[in-house]
Amino acid sequence: MLTHMHVCLFDIDGTLIDSGGAGQRSILHMLEEEFQVTAPVEGIPTAGRTDHSIMVDLFEYFNIANTSENRQRFEQGYLTLLADKLQEHNGRVLPGIREILESLSRRVNVDLGLLTGNFEQGAKQKLAHYELNHYFDFGAYGDHHADRDDVAHEALKQIRERHAAELLEQTSVWVLGDTPNDISCARAIGANVIAVATGVYSLEELRKCEPDYLFEHFEDVQPVLSLFDPPESLT
Repeated sequence: MLTHMHVCLFDIDGTLIDSGGAGQRSILHMLEEEFQVTAPVEGIPTAGRTDHSIMVDLFEYFNIANTSENRQRFEQGYLTLLADKLQEHNGRVLPGIREILESLSRRVNVDLGLLTGNFEQGAKQKLAHYELNHYFDFGAYGDHHADRDDVAHEALKQIRERHAAELLEQTSVWVLGDTPNDISCARAIGANVIAVATGVYSLEELRKCEPDYLFEHFEDVQPVLSLFDPPESLT
């Protein structure tokens, strides 16, 4: 009998993969092609944010009308370029990730999902390119939410729909990410946090945000996997 369930919500960029800058290059080229703007983008952070919020900031920066038509142009132009940029840029799956996902996917007490700021189709393109998409059959994405906390609440809603009410009381939700926003959005839904310094934030910067567990990287997979081991029998 299954006594305790773990739902692991993974961030993508900086946690699962390093796309080699493919995403940012796609946005910059799309702005040039679709909106004919080429000024250097300064003061608009991207790590840990939703694509929707980045888009809104870029529209304001370049004085582009935030209309449904322009939002559609932005997203479709970006997604079209992303397919090519993923091929061009020398990205990689981050150390330990394939082994962690493979091990967790085989455990009956673990459910794997996504909690990412990426547009849904962008997330799926990235995961398909790196052959990680088959590990995830649900997720919450950054298509419509400016605030990462709202994406986390969407993920929690999906978890409640996936798991019976009686099991939810025995379910631990985990967020695995590489930014302060991953940590704060996890807290917004009462989730545990595993932070990893394989993105743009340092170990010290992440430590200040007080995650439950903090790793420099996932090269040694055992300390991560052991967090999801079933409790030893008391017999």
